[in-house]
Amino acid sequence: MTPPQASPSGTIASGDPLAAVSLRLSTLTKRADFQRAARASRVATPGFILQMRRRPIGEATGIRVGFTCSKKVGNAVARNRAKRRLREIARLVLGRHGRDGMDYVLIGRHEMTDKLPFAQLQADLLGAVHNLHSKAG
Repeated sequence: MTPPQASPSGTIASGDPLAAVSLRLSTLTKRADFQRAARASRVATPGFILQMRRRPIGEATGIRVGFTCSKKVGNAVARNRAKRRLREIARLVLGRHGRDGMDYVLIGRHEMTDKLPFAQLQADLLGAVHNLHSKAG
């Protein structure tokens, strides 16, 4: 059996029975959610830091993602570019590999998030997600 083939746009053909289900991502907006994630598991990569928190059973389902870039990342242009890149890798990776009931926070790193090759950021996120999921069980 062969794995599903991605189209040039990066999506898997909809008629493929092996196509991975892509979950909708919600965005974290409340400071308390970011603070709870900061106390959870994390993995540092050259381009960003990924924090992952399992929500209690009573909370809403789905995958929630937050993004943050401090002024250490650079000026406003660099911070916005870094956050755009983090949003896109989250959409591509967490939509397929994220777990339901988890909060993920991606933190941009000084002069790295906006300069590293996009493919490397994407591969780093995939590896970090698998690393955190294996720790969480």
